[in-house]
Amino acid sequence: MKPTGLLVLVSFVCLMAAAQKPYWQQQVNYTINVTLNDTEHSLDGFEVMEYYNNSEDTLRFIWIHLWANAYKNDRTAFTDQLLENGSTDFYFSNAEDRGYINRLAFKVNGTIAVMEDHPQHQDILKVYLPVPLAPKQSCKIETPFHVKLPYNFSRGGHIDQSYQATQWYPKAAVYDKKGWHEMPYLDQGEFYCDFGNYEVAITFTSKLYCCSNR
Repeated sequence: MKPTGLLVLVSFVCLMAAAQKPYWQQQVNYTINVTLNDTEHSLDGFEVMEYYNNSEDTLRFIWIHLWANAYKNDRTAFTDQLLENGSTDFYFSNAEDRGYINRLAFKVNGTIAVMEDHPQHQDILKVYLPVPLAPKQSCKIETPFHVKLPYNFSRGGHIDQSYQATQWYPKAAVYDKKGWHEMPYLDQGEFYCDFGNYEVAITFTSKLYCCSNR
């Protein structure tokens, strides 16, 4: 008995339905307390990430974007793109006009996490989870951090005491059905990010100057 056209069509639809998996995306909630120092043009902060694994995969590490390190030296993807576009201002800039992020000490659910540099990009870090994160589970990732804000060569930085700080905090890379999307910071390009809730408290410190007329 040969299958009818209707039977073939029904079988095809059933197979397609079985192959399609429900849509999911990770959620990362951020709580950040940070202080801006307008004398040193720096940020000192503490960050807590609540990472929700909504995927069907068990995660053993998380890539973290440290995009402030794109301004660290002339060996970053950011520098290369500027040069390709004909801009040499950052390449020939002084050390005091550049920026970076450091003083990181990641913990996951209170346990110190092992960190590993990205093999190509200085502004990406791998944080190993002390305990694998199973599907539909969450973990708390926390770290202090210090940022030296650069001169405003591009999207973010400062010009004297005028600040346009962008991408200044440690940020989880996106994990989706195609895997991890660890990407370096670029002068031209938007950034693929997870949805989440943000609670940010900013404290401003400034050195006061007093003068008198005599």
